[in-house]
Amino acid sequence: MVASKILMASLTHYRPLNCSAAAASASGPSRLVQQAPDLIKWVRKEGGFVHPAMRISQDTFCGLGLTTIERIPKGSDLIALPPHLPLRFESCIGEEAADAEPVIVSLAEKVPEELWAMKLGLKLLQERAKIGSFWWPYISNLPETYSVPIFFQGEDIKNLQYAPLLYQVNKRCRFLLDFEHKVKETLKDVSWKDHPFEGLDVDASSLGWAMSAVSSRAFRLHGKTKYPDCSSSYVPMMLPLVDMCNHSFEPNARIVQEQEEKPQEMLLKVIAEREINENDPLLLNYGCLSNDLFLLDYGFIIPSNPHDCIELKYDGALLDAASMAAGVSSPNFSSPSPWQKDILSQLNLDGEAPVLKVTIGGHELVEGRLLAALRVLLASNEEAVKKHDLNTLKSSLVEAPCGIACEMAAFRTVIALCAIALEHFPTKVMEDESLLNSGVSAFSELAIRFRSQKKLLIVDVMKELSRRMKVQAFEERSAPGSVQPNARGRSGCNTRIAAPTFHQCIVNSVYLKYMADVDDKCSRDKFDIIPLIILLNLQGAGSSLDLCGTLCQMSDLVGDSMVWIVVADHDPGAQASESFTFTFTEQA
Repeated sequence: MVASKILMASLTHYRPLNCSAAAASASGPSRLVQQAPDLIKWVRKEGGFVHPAMRISQDTFCGLGLTTIERIPKGSDLIALPPHLPLRFESCIGEEAADAEPVIVSLAEKVPEELWAMKLGLKLLQERAKIGSFWWPYISNLPETYSVPIFFQGEDIKNLQYAPLLYQVNKRCRFLLDFEHKVKETLKDVSWKDHPFEGLDVDASSLGWAMSAVSSRAFRLHGKTKYPDCSSSYVPMMLPLVDMCNHSFEPNARIVQEQEEKPQEMLLKVIAEREINENDPLLLNYGCLSNDLFLLDYGFIIPSNPHDCIELKYDGALLDAASMAAGVSSPNFSSPSPWQKDILSQLNLDGEAPVLKVTIGGHELVEGRLLAALRVLLASNEEAVKKHDLNTLKSSLVEAPCGIACEMAAFRTVIALCAIALEHFPTKVMEDESLLNSGVSAFSELAIRFRSQKKLLIVDVMKELSRRMKVQAFEERSAPGSVQPNARGRSGCNTRIAAPTFHQCIVNSVYLKYMADVDDKCSRDKFDIIPLIILLNLQGAGSSLDLCGTLCQMSDLVGDSMVWIVVADHDPGAQASESFTFTFTEQA
């Protein structure tokens, strides 16, 4: 009978250490063990606390989570974990290094710091392989697979359509393949009794499972080690039960650490931030992250994420092209003057080892370094620029520090950059919606929703910048002694806006669904129209352009040689590939 129990334990724990993408279902991925131990009972048995109103529940979209069966007052303790329950791996810090197994420590040292999740993932794999592991009741409740992009099929990775994320996914996949070889090379001469994974084979799939389990569930909290300045290290920890709390930017709970009586021992608690109603899920804020990081590390995205952004490379030639498309005469992004280069160096956009990645979107709307660079390079008056400090030039809260004309040119350039970014997506938003409605796999759906959110973010940035242009133009017209604009240029402007060089353009109808309530016949007041300045690749009068268009405020658009836009006949049943014809005539 004893031998039978040992055999059963062996069969339970000696399962393949891999991740099967096919394990995902409509209600979320299955657990490692279908009849896993009761996690709440285990936490209580090990000296932890779980509020009697908390239950584990299955959510269609979020998988397993924690919900309440009755109202819980604000400030209540929801979960408390004693120091021995979190799963951690402090491989190179203080006395923890002496206690760690040398093989695991050696493998962890081969992991780059940016992929810290893999270091704790090695410890997780070790405990998953170990017969009778203390953490088995917790590990057996973990998902069998994760919806992070490293487990996507090749076509689904391509479907992301966003170069910065594709780079990160490919980088992680290459790391896992390379690390598999390093693990096998390290373990080939290790005896069975010293084998950290009980002799089980470890491949890229199992390493990917472990890294994903950690990146999607671990919290970086204060560790045991104290530094000379009395600060403590931040250590990744897997927190049984706590990691079943799902994410929200408006959480109803938060994690706190309390000092225990014993030195260097911390009690970890989850407390109610506000009153939690019956049947409400328990929600923590995972951080103010972009959809790139949510998808890479957690396997989900947030619709209309206020912290999402798009990444661009600061490139003089690209900015020159965008600025010219925006109607700015003679931009000099590629050949700044010495005083401008000096400021660009201070912004770390020039000089030795510049950081050329800039972002559009999020709370800043336009990253401060990019906004400052545009203001500096579009201003012809050195004194007007140098009377402001760098923080003022970077701030979007400071209106037109270098003059309204310069600010208008900067905004127009960003709008043109956005249009270029949209052009790089192979599909339009309506095409994405059609694909989603046709029924696709779970991973395909996630990839399509990710890229669709990026496109809508770009649309929102263009709309907001156009709104700000309207406000500034109105303020300029309303100022005492202001001179009204005419087709030849604005009085007092340092930056001239080129007159339009064509009269007709074809604009894709992709965003009509989002920006307007389309009737059988389009009326001008129902549309937000992007100014002429964003149109790209101007080829002379009468030329046409297939632009991945979007729409901004049309009424009261102000600028040199702006245009009214008249919408031609519209078929409300038009497919995504069909277009509208807009005829441009100069505004009086």
